[in-house]
Amino acid sequence: MVSKRLLFTVIVIMSIFGTGNRAFSQQAVSGITLGADLRYRHELIDVEGKEQRNRERMRARLNFNAKLNNEVNLGFQIASGTGSPVSTNQTFDDGFSSKQAYIDHAFFEWKPGIVPGVSVSGGKFKNPFFSPAKTQLLWDSDLTPEGLAFKYSKSGSALGLFFNTSYFWIDERKEQGDALLLGSQVGIDYSSPVGGLIIGAGYFDYQNAKNYPAFFDAGDSAGNSVDSAGKYIYDYDDLEIFAELSPVGALDKLTLFVDYVSNIADDVEDNRSWLAGFTFGKAKDPGSFDVRYSYRYIEKDAIIGAFTDSDFLGGGADGQGHKFDFNYQVAAKTNATITVFINQSGIDNSKDYNRIHLDFNFKL
Repeated sequence: MVSKRLLFTVIVIMSIFGTGNRAFSQQAVSGITLGADLRYRHELIDVEGKEQRNRERMRARLNFNAKLNNEVNLGFQIASGTGSPVSTNQTFDDGFSSKQAYIDHAFFEWKPGIVPGVSVSGGKFKNPFFSPAKTQLLWDSDLTPEGLAFKYSKSGSALGLFFNTSYFWIDERKEQGDALLLGSQVGIDYSSPVGGLIIGAGYFDYQNAKNYPAFFDAGDSAGNSVDSAGKYIYDYDDLEIFAELSPVGALDKLTLFVDYVSNIADDVEDNRSWLAGFTFGKAKDPGSFDVRYSYRYIEKDAIIGAFTDSDFLGGGADGQGHKFDFNYQVAAKTNATITVFINQSGIDNSKDYNRIHLDFNFKL
């Protein structure tokens, strides 16, 4: 296994640098762009058997991107948070104490001119895998994986193709097998007189999960099955099938989506998860709005709980329920969103889990 991983890394790095000094030549850096955004949130959490909780939170992010030449970009972002891989929120707490910031992005992106549609990224970056309607069944939208990613896309007048693959490092272990995520995804984007359709499939193989501590927080399995020592009982080999449909004509503001994931590793019983829903409208110009609804069902060992949506069920696997969103564009680069979660935590022994977000978003 080690030799295969080493060979893969060498091949990717050689392909990146194989173009010589042309792609990475030293020259004056131009095309620097800056960006920032701020979200203020009031949050209410009501869990069966517990006291209702209210809190104020913020998310602050500052980023820049630099175009080194016609093929290479660098990106960097710092964000608020507590170090969680699936949240950049910071709660107002601890007597007006100063809040922390973390490296959220630090990456290169290479788009070789000789091969249009190809991009290779390395470092810590935005998740390269497609999610229908930007839903968060497999991964939270704040997750920024680390390692290498390869993307290819080709557009045609009616039919487009995309392919994404990853070589992500989850845990480097000094005396045990390293935890990796090897994933691939392929899809087509088809346009017809009646609407647009995106369909595809992916396979995501978590290397060295079984018999190892839970990812990120060894004391929290995030809903997955673990033994008395807090180690995963099963492997996680996720097979995903997804679709997104956007009609035209009278229904051109509507998008329908579905995402299905099954853990096909050996001997896993509670291995299914799915999500389905719709969006209507688009909050873009002042006074415009959109609404979104989805229903989600996640069995406890269908996905890695540590990396899924941090708000649904309070984060993690093993549960089901509804999510409603209403997003209103107040002014240019300013919007307000209400999000309501009506969930049940636990498939077999369920408890009510309800959560409301009131967000004000500002973007530079």
